[in-house]
Amino acid sequence: MLDDYTTAPIDAKLRATLGLLQKMTLDHEHLTPADVRTALDAGASKQAIADALEVAFLFNIYDRLADTMDWDVPSRTGGYYQVAARRLLTRGYA
Repeated sequence: MLDDYTTAPIDAKLRATLGLLQKMTLDHEHLTPADVRTALDAGASKQAIADALEVAFLFNIYDRLADTMDWDVPSRTGGYYQVAARRLLTRGYA
């Protein structure tokens, strides 16, 4: 799925929702109610679409802030993410 969601073995509602998120992220000038209708027609609920849009919106903001402010992102091989994942699994977000 990470290589190409359009051909991955996923259900139609997820595929349509991912298409909506992709357009919101990469081509937001052309985003219309018809794009949301496509996800609804594929079976995604209004709440699922709203949740997906909110999460994607926040990640878009974080990414732009990180790029603009040149935030340091730890290397994948440095071990930070493994430690952070164990901490989340143990303590959650509290």
